[in-house]
Amino acid sequence: MVELKRTGRVVVVGAGMAGAQAALGLRRGGWEGRISLLGDEPHRPYDRPPLSKNVLLGQADSTAFDIDWDHLGIDLLPGRRALALHPGVLHTDGGELPYDGLLIATGAAPRPLPGAPGARLLRTLDDALALRDRLRPGLRLVLAGAGWIGAETATVARQLGCEVTVVEAGPAPLAGALPEPVGAAMAGWYAAAGVDLRCGVGVLAAEPAAVVLTDGTRLAADELLVGIGARPATGWLAGSAVELDPAGAILVDDRLRTTAPGVWAAGDCVSYPSARSGARLAVQHWDHALQSGGAAAAAMLGADVPYDPVPYFWSEQFGRMVQYAGRHAGADELIHRGSPEEASWSVLWLRQGALVAALSVDRPRDLNQAKRLIDRGVVLDRALAADPSVQLKAAAAGPGA
Repeated sequence: MVELKRTGRVVVVGAGMAGAQAALGLRRGGWEGRISLLGDEPHRPYDRPPLSKNVLLGQADSTAFDIDWDHLGIDLLPGRRALALHPGVLHTDGGELPYDGLLIATGAAPRPLPGAPGARLLRTLDDALALRDRLRPGLRLVLAGAGWIGAETATVARQLGCEVTVVEAGPAPLAGALPEPVGAAMAGWYAAAGVDLRCGVGVLAAEPAAVVLTDGTRLAADELLVGIGARPATGWLAGSAVELDPAGAILVDDRLRTTAPGVWAAGDCVSYPSARSGARLAVQHWDHALQSGGAAAAAMLGADVPYDPVPYFWSEQFGRMVQYAGRHAGADELIHRGSPEEASWSVLWLRQGALVAALSVDRPRDLNQAKRLIDRGVVLDRALAADPSVQLKAAAAGPGA
């Protein structure tokens, strides 16, 4: 285990939520030395979730964190791209940065669509501002992917009067995240909002004023936005001592240490071991970035606490708040609390009777109680758990109740 001297220099690569929380946690935790926080964008560190909501709606032009970096003595290095890593030295397009400790938080980059290299992506503030300038009544917008970003962007585009078509290669919305029956329960939201949802078909190519689908259909389109997932932004680590998994995620231990001495990692770019799940997890959500950034800072300061929170995510789409906690697998038992035909409902996943994941639609109490039950590995009474009139915590029937 590498012991860092608190008077040394720490370099944080990546100025998103995870990197910002790490730098903040280091300084507030007593790090006395120099802290440098660099990002490849020209902006001060900012929050990303509002990009597909407030920024696209024109309610905000900036989502910068309300942090006095100068007062904290944290050096901001915007517009600096990491190029390579060698022991004790980070190579950037603005020169070399020596370090005593390094925290990698470079996040994930949207996956491009092979047949549409010029299509829009939505990851950065500049992406959001550029798309906002185009979202006008009557604009024909095609969204590739009915995932979280696709649903949120479709929601905003319809509010702004655009004609929206969402194309999803899977059999239902959120095909990569939820079982088909659960995702299919959300398909009606698109139609009710005036969105043309087409599942089981993908985008083959983009033309100047049209999008060609894999079934031969040609859709008139003024804009094509791609939201088909993201991959860890770790290509610059090739050849370094930092080990990556086949998907490009940084392999860290339960203290968020990488395989390179003196180097930690946090946020969307990591794969960490979860004792609760019995597997490695790669989580690309805001709450994980928030928590892992702080946990990495604590670990760099000498804390010896395993990182294994209950994963959590939320999405605002079509006038609904969708929340998810935990991690389910295909073999887990699925229990419905209420019907998708109702205004609010939840879905639970049990493994050997214990709650391991939950999805709620406008039932925040269910989700909040589920997070605590998942954390404790509580076994549920199935009949009580399936009754939406019973508080979820009252369904606890086994260990941890």
